Amino acid sequence: MTTSVDGTGRTPHGADHEAGTLVIPEATGRIPATPLPEVDAAIATLAERAPAWSATSVRTRIELLDDLLAATLEAAPGWTLTAAELKGLASDSPTMGEDWINGPVSVLAGLRALRRTLQQIEETGEPQPPAMEVAENGQVRVQVAPADVVDRVMLPGISAEVRLQQHVGLEEARATMGRIYRPGGKPEPAVSLVLGAGNVSSIAPLDALTQLFQHDRVVILKMNPVNEALGPHLAEALEPLVARGFLRIVYGGAEVGQHIVDHDDVAAVHLTGSDKTHDAIVFGSGEEGARRKAEASPRVDKEVTAELGNVTPIIVVPGPWSDRDIAMRGRHIAAMLTNNAGFNCIAARVIVQHRAWNRRRALLDAIRDALRASEPRHPYYPGARDRWQRFLAAYGQSEVFGPEGEDEVPFTLIPEIDPESDDDLALTTEAFCGVMGEVALEAPRSVADYIDEAVEFCNQRLWGTLAATILVHPASLRDPLVAEAVERAVDRLEYGAVVVNDWAAAVYGMPTATWGAYPGAPAEDIQSGRGVVHNAYLLEDVEKTVCRAPWRPLSTPVWYPDHRTLPRLAPLAARFLATDDVKVLPRLLALGARG
Repeated sequence: MTTSVDGTGRTPHGADHEAGTLVIPEATGRIPATPLPEVDAAIATLAERAPAWSATSVRTRIELLDDLLAATLEAAPGWTLTAAELKGLASDSPTMGEDWINGPVSVLAGLRALRRTLQQIEETGEPQPPAMEVAENGQVRVQVAPADVVDRVMLPGISAEVRLQQHVGLEEARATMGRIYRPGGKPEPAVSLVLGAGNVSSIAPLDALTQLFQHDRVVILKMNPVNEALGPHLAEALEPLVARGFLRIVYGGAEVGQHIVDHDDVAAVHLTGSDKTHDAIVFGSGEEGARRKAEASPRVDKEVTAELGNVTPIIVVPGPWSDRDIAMRGRHIAAMLTNNAGFNCIAARVIVQHRAWNRRRALLDAIRDALRASEPRHPYYPGARDRWQRFLAAYGQSEVFGPEGEDEVPFTLIPEIDPESDDDLALTTEAFCGVMGEVALEAPRSVADYIDEAVEFCNQRLWGTLAATILVHPASLRDPLVAEAVERAVDRLEYGAVVVNDWAAAVYGMPTATWGAYPGAPAEDIQSGRGVVHNAYLLEDVEKTVCRAPWRPLSTPVWYPDHRTLPRLAPLAARFLATDDVKVLPRLLALGARG
């Protein structure tokens, strides 16, 4: 890859606007901020209990995970109703199931996967992923999904592997898996701060579980003011940790967060949010923060990991797509935007197409049809309308789908964005609302050449390194040159998740996969962050997760907002994950087939 003058490998940012996620104003919370003396008392309790957590045996941790599975299932109905209320969802809408999937179901899957790994460690001394191998290029690849029959039920036809960084050999990879559970692998007992995300309700608890079960740190979790009303439900779900003094939940805005960051007894920080929040924590705000960032001189000397935003690309490989394929993928791409009203760090942001493909405009029309049919969503995230209007003002060709009232943020498609621009708003800036664009690359030679150019475009022109999707028809892969180009793309795309024929959310939903940015971004140009979460096999030195799915989904993906049976299916999925109750399987599969 070509390294730019700023050392990041991405095109240097221009001066017309600041790249990254547009500034998101702080929400007005529903719960009073935790007084700072109470915050200090919570940290003191955690610091006192940290050695006890470090000394907790594998067997006791397994029993604790059993308790967490039961508590999370019990908390799920109230949790999801509150989440739906915060987002303004109608009680009779299919989207009522969305927060079951984005919330308790994801957490239950994570708990279940951690439990399986700890059982493996108890029995064999180390995690036991389905397979580990060394590829022809010398890179260690770890198959992580499907891991068991539950994966085959919940993620039909989908597989995933984690690729480790090139310097890691197979022996080292095996020796470092689950390091904290090996003799001599325990770090010093410590407290970690988790700054919870305000959009997807499973993020904060899953981030906390990563700190506890992978990094061996007790956790103070600060809720985001956007969704802090979920805090009592998370406290109920995580009560087995709270009761033992291994987790505390606090409330408040930036002042509370900064107080905890600077606390002497807090050893590490993990946040899911925007690059602007990361920079304020690491470098400070105002002129002093700008100076520190320019000088690469952080104000904090503790570990800061983060999962931040992304201008997520969808690379469309030309091929013999039928009308049915076009309609299916139009709905698919539209759902990548409309899920959670577009307030996802991996929402579809830039559709990359080959200008010469004879089905390009048909695909755009199918996306338009799907957006037109999408249920309007309440713009619950602060500043959404201002961000939407900024994009609307920048692109005269913007196409709006849905009501345009004073408090609305309709889904918006921006076709024909100039791919040659070094400083285009839609290429360098995450909208964090229901906006996505489309670029058409000329690539006058072969489809394989187009794929190579699309990879270069994504790596060099788009901001962020979190996740990318490739859509390729199976008939196209029968051409050896196209198949080789797709594999080159998978290898070369500098994203923490590369997904073939599915949305990157599939990787987020796989607890055995890793979720986080491509490694190597310096703190002063953090892009999509640093470090990984989920990672139930407790792998180290990760490069990316690669996920592959069938061209035609075997059932309607549960993340489609218009999934017709999701409000009934999702609670059954939660029960199955928490209890392994096979009696629910027939109904679960039937509802999935009718989605």
